[in-house]
Amino acid sequence: MVKHKTIKPDYEKALRKAGVRITRPRKVILGILSATDDHPDALEIFRRSVAIDPGISLSTVYRTMKLLEEMGAIHRHAFEGGPSRFERAGGEHHDHLIDIETGDVIEFTSDRIEQLQDEIAKKLGYDIVHHRFELYGRKRRA
Repeated sequence: MVKHKTIKPDYEKALRKAGVRITRPRKVILGILSATDDHPDALEIFRRSVAIDPGISLSTVYRTMKLLEEMGAIHRHAFEGGPSRFERAGGEHHDHLIDIETGDVIEFTSDRIEQLQDEIAKKLGYDIVHHRFELYGRKRRA
């Protein structure tokens, strides 16, 4: 398994292209999203935002995330047992391993998993058009 890396997008440019006004609170939120490599939920994005600008509201975070999701700039994940979390769209396909004790989300790629999925689909007479693969586990104790 290989840890996956993604390219940082220019959210502000994408929103401007869609005709969305970039307010100061939105600019702070977009900066946080551009700088993050984790999978924060809306409340975590809000916490990080108010540390920079205490005037930002949670509803602004939710509206901004919804806009970005509708534009296809971010993906929303509803990992089992927790709130929706967000990650940037684009980049190479990858899967997720979720640590059930810490909530950490580890991105990875595996050619073996991809090949097996293709073999199964082919055997059943299907072509895969989209899939999401999530593993849930806990760190092994030494």
